[in-house]
Amino acid sequence: MGALNQTPEERELSRKQVELTILAERLSQSELEITTVKADLQAFETRCVRFVGVKFAELDEIEAEIAETYARLHPGDDQRREQAEEARDNARESARAAEAARRGEKQDSFCPMEDLKKLYREAAKAMHPDLAPDEKMRLARQTMMVEVNLAYERQDMEGLRSILRRWENSPESVEGEGTWAELIRIIRRIALVEERMSAIDAEMAELRVTDFWLMKEKVGNAERGGRDILAEMAAVVEGQIIEARKRLGDLTRMAGRWSSEDL
Repeated sequence: MGALNQTPEERELSRKQVELTILAERLSQSELEITTVKADLQAFETRCVRFVGVKFAELDEIEAEIAETYARLHPGDDQRREQAEEARDNARESARAAEAARRGEKQDSFCPMEDLKKLYREAAKAMHPDLAPDEKMRLARQTMMVEVNLAYERQDMEGLRSILRRWENSPESVEGEGTWAELIRIIRRIALVEERMSAIDAEMAELRVTDFWLMKEKVGNAERGGRDILAEMAAVVEGQIIEARKRLGDLTRMAGRWSSEDL
């Protein structure tokens, strides 16, 4: 049907369909970018903890032992006891972080291929929850997008293809009929897509001021200049570990002498 033969509602529907198509493409790109950024930051955090955090965990353990030794030497000193408890809590937290980094050792880098990015954009454009016409379909799309994001983070291209095939054959992907109903659905989809894009922009702005984002930029700039900041930091902490071990050794010997004198 030509444009002149269309009703005003049909012409508006056509315009909104074009608008939604453009927005859906932009949304899929935004989702790709923030998912990539999050995965990349997670990989960098794991790298930081493995190279530097493990050293801090070792240092915190020694500092906890020092604080606990002081507390044993001064059994009536509540401040020493509280310091020992706090130091032990710090050591436990550092140890947990280091162990988590070791478990994630194989996820050291996130370098998705262009074909994987293209497939992700296609999946996000097809089944993004904010393109759903009602709450039931929205929930179904959310479930699918969780799978999409996990497959993308794992760089599982075949997994993404499988999810797309399932979606294309699912009832949720079927469009309804009727000009007015479709126009209302599209208007609502556009509103939801715009909301989601605003939320992504806000989340990206928050990520850009996090410590790991700033550290990642600093490390990346240094690496391009031939410096390894993480290795330098690890060396500094290693020096602190050596000094802390010496303090612990001196304190242990002193505690041994005091025990001998008591006997």
